[in-house]
Amino acid sequence: MNEEFAELAEEQKIESVDRDKKEKRRYLIYTETEEPVLSVHEDIMIRYRLMKGRTITPSEIVHIRNEDERYRAYVLAIAYLGAKPRTRKAIGQYLTRKEFQQENIEYALNRLESEQLVDDEQYARQFAGSRLRSGLKGRLMIKQELQQRGISKQAAAEAISELDSDSELAAAKKLAEKKFRSVKGDRNQRRMKLTAFLMRRGFPGSVVREALKGLDWKEENGHDEEEDGVLLDN
Repeated sequence: MNEEFAELAEEQKIESVDRDKKEKRRYLIYTETEEPVLSVHEDIMIRYRLMKGRTITPSEIVHIRNEDERYRAYVLAIAYLGAKPRTRKAIGQYLTRKEFQQENIEYALNRLESEQLVDDEQYARQFAGSRLRSGLKGRLMIKQELQQRGISKQAAAEAISELDSDSELAAAKKLAEKKFRSVKGDRNQRRMKLTAFLMRRGFPGSVVREALKGLDWKEENGHDEEEDGVLLDN
């Protein structure tokens, strides 16, 4: 009974609700104090009916302030997404830089996932296909890049398993042909340099072998490149 009385004694009446001049959709909530007791998004203001004349307790203020921060993290995350897909990790890092509490970051991320605005598996598939086509990178490098972006090993593996093998070979051949013109040395030296180059780009050994077959390796004596083939392991 004493606790209830103490809480009632601390209740404050909202004296005014003013629009924040700096942030369009935010409102400042004033009681009898000169400084606002709350600064909230209009959706939070409506949800909690923060209108003039309503009484509010200190515990409610703390709760509403936390709810507003969670909502603000969510809204900022949506704005950060824009038209560009991003991973859960990237959005989390962005919100961390904005100095949100971790629990509120998790709330925003989980809500975005539940609304299918963030989908790491879909992102991984789109990223892998794009990297293969325009970045001319092999599946091993693409998998590494996906994991660096916060995609799980399983999701990254599934994404690269869906890559078209013919498209990967075509990308490797295109790179090999382009690099072939600038590589110096005799046939074996050039072959080793090209092999190393393609493998650094993430192409498996089997793909590298096929890509190199299409190049003109024959020297004046007509010696065939298959006799000096470099052994590659996948």
